[in-house]
Amino acid sequence: MKRSLLPLNALRAFDAAARHMSFKLAADDLSVTPAAISQQIRSLEEFLDVELFRRTNRSLVLTDAAQLSLAPLKEAFEKMEHAVDIITESKSSDILKVSVSPSFASKWLVPRLASYYERRPDSIVKITASMTLTDFKAEDIDLAVRYGSGGYNSLHSEEILRETVFPVCSPSLLSGAEQFDTVCKLLEKPLIHDDSFSEDNSAPSWSMWLKAAGVEVPGGLPAIHFNTHSLAIEAAVAGRGIALARSAIAEEDLKAGRLVKPFGDGVPVDFAHYIVCPEERLENERVRDFIEWLKEEASGKTTEYQP
Repeated sequence: MKRSLLPLNALRAFDAAARHMSFKLAADDLSVTPAAISQQIRSLEEFLDVELFRRTNRSLVLTDAAQLSLAPLKEAFEKMEHAVDIITESKSSDILKVSVSPSFASKWLVPRLASYYERRPDSIVKITASMTLTDFKAEDIDLAVRYGSGGYNSLHSEEILRETVFPVCSPSLLSGAEQFDTVCKLLEKPLIHDDSFSEDNSAPSWSMWLKAAGVEVPGGLPAIHFNTHSLAIEAAVAGRGIALARSAIAEEDLKAGRLVKPFGDGVPVDFAHYIVCPEERLENERVRDFIEWLKEEASGKTTEYQP
């Protein structure tokens, strides 16, 4: 019998009806009508010239021939499903799925991705921006980059980037009489607060930074609050005030001249950016190469890629 002639829809209907011993339940299983199941069974019996069910007033009864076919038919469908899974997994394995925070994605990773595609032009990278920890068992993610103190239990983790914190603002705020010749002049402009700093016990708040600078902080200062670091930085770029910036996130805007540091170097913090993934993901060559690229970018060193 030629494979092209096998009535696969009818065989699927027969398999469902035999498992449930009911055309109605088989129809529910396959999202069709009982009449469609009945029609498929009838066409299969005609095709095979074999009776598959004996109909009684109250139930269905499998014939001996039908009973003998159930086990190999079930095995055949399982093999077909497995073949489809192999095809699907093969296709999806070409996609490298990376989870990072929104700020790290927009301000650090995305501006550098072009160099990764020069290294691996055949790659497809899917970036998922998320602030939550990745559940690698439940989510389809290959690796994550997270900002924290490290110590990710049962996972492979590598520190790639430490940061300092310092005030930044738009160059427009430093023109003419607006220049901040003293720290006190900062207080004449709105202070931009990044509320995500509350998750980093090592990062100074504005009150901490000003106190360290020897400035008594009065109450009722104008302030703007954001829940992500990238939004706080964008507000500073737009000239809306002065933000406390993390060095890695502000790097591109500083290089491009969209931001300036009115008071020089910053304060180091204990938190860092970590690569995090299950140990078994390291067996994937694309994952290993992406990690190596991240480490090179973070260190400012690049090497020629050898496939």
